[in-house]
Amino acid sequence: MAHGKFIASVFRNPKLKELIHKHLYEKDGLMLGICNGFQALVKLGLLPYGEILDMKPDMPTLTFNDIARHQSKIVTTKLVSKLSPWFNKINLGDEFVIPISHGEGKFVANEETLKELEANGQIATQYVDEKGNATYDIRYNPNGSVLGIEGITSKDGRILGKMGHSERCYTGVIKNIPGNPDQKIFESGVEYFK
Repeated sequence: MAHGKFIASVFRNPKLKELIHKHLYEKDGLMLGICNGFQALVKLGLLPYGEILDMKPDMPTLTFNDIARHQSKIVTTKLVSKLSPWFNKINLGDEFVIPISHGEGKFVANEETLKELEANGQIATQYVDEKGNATYDIRYNPNGSVLGIEGITSKDGRILGKMGHSERCYTGVIKNIPGNPDQKIFESGVEYFK
């Protein structure tokens, strides 16, 4: 989490903050944060609010895994919202095998925020069990995230944060694990600008 906090403190620089907001809202840009990047986006308020804000105690956060130690394994996640252009090349309900590696990846938020995220379609991906259901079971949800949340978006979907390492799913990696590892996130991000 120290990395996420450090990244967030750098991005709070007024000039950098202005450039980020300009990138997002004047240039119709995208942002993606994976693992520590996701932590930073949440610490900044960019997720789920879409802008850099001062932190308040009732805002969502990412905290220590329920087992109070680092987890590194392959998990199954499911796309539960097509709000984000980062997921334009896959289908709602698709499941993916994704590597995770973190000690502080538990997404937590108050009841009001969770209801708002659900209503807005901002819960993008969830950790799921063998039947495709979101779960708190430690075998499938490696950190104890509420509602099995693995990734969320901003209200417009252009900012995506997720714990699973999609960037580690390239040809020749985890090829002995059954399931599809390719969420086509990076293809979708490039295509967004064409």
